[in-house]
Amino acid sequence: MQVGSRRCIVNPVSGEGDHAEYVERLMRARGFAVERTEGPGHGVELGRAAGEDGVSEVAVCGGDGTINEVLRGLHDADHLGEVTLSVVPKGTANLLAGTIGIDDFQQGVEVADTGETRAVDVGLADGEPFLVSCIAGLPADASVATSGDLKARFGMLAFLVTGVQEAVEFEGLDITVDAVGEDGPVTWSGEATCLLVGNARKFVERGGQANMEDGLLDVAIVERMPTGNLVAEAVAHRLLATDTDGVTHVRARDISVDGHGEPVTFSRDGELAEHMRLDFDVEPRTLSLRVGPSYDPDPA
Repeated sequence: MQVGSRRCIVNPVSGEGDHAEYVERLMRARGFAVERTEGPGHGVELGRAAGEDGVSEVAVCGGDGTINEVLRGLHDADHLGEVTLSVVPKGTANLLAGTIGIDDFQQGVEVADTGETRAVDVGLADGEPFLVSCIAGLPADASVATSGDLKARFGMLAFLVTGVQEAVEFEGLDITVDAVGEDGPVTWSGEATCLLVGNARKFVERGGQANMEDGLLDVAIVERMPTGNLVAEAVAHRLLATDTDGVTHVRARDISVDGHGEPVTFSRDGELAEHMRLDFDVEPRTLSLRVGPSYDPDPA
């Protein structure tokens, strides 16, 4: 067991794919052993190995998908509560990095070395961890394919705009959502365009940062509506404002989604999977995460 060790896992093809050697030099100079992913899913293996080796600090250089792979590996090794995780952003959108106050990969390197640590929540979807979000419905497929330009313009809802434009034949989701909200039990049943569950991101108001330390997930259910109206709402609000018609918001610690016998496609931090039913819960303040200087633990 390598107690006290530091390890950096680098995805060499994330983003523009021109960063690996430079980042490796920077991280080695700060005492990190460096490993490269070799393809999809390899981050899970490397994260699991880091957990099994008892590594105390793990930095991930890549995008949100790579971070989620490493997170899953650490979770598989039952090591989330024993490790400090840091993010060196080199993906397309870098949603988690932006939320925790890391502007670019050079700042990420410095934060990984000496940044402040915060104990943050980890969302679980049928036991699989996520830090940013888990979404279902029309945007699930689009969230993986959305262009970098749209992500830069519309942030977290780029997938929503893209999805509506490219999938006008989408028939909607027939779902029932049961949640234990902060104000008590909530049930929603009907036709939805999408279900958005955020841990690091909330789907309401400009900015969209959720409180990652409150033990709650931020949920938005977008009711079925004409696609043209949905595009207009997304463009007008950039994010789903509290007064957007046809959108139900709840903050909850336990959520179940039932597809009424039909498979529902979910995207968990970009990882696609189909479920007849999906149960969400939260592990409060489980993960030690290094954050940038502009990180706001309790966003308004």
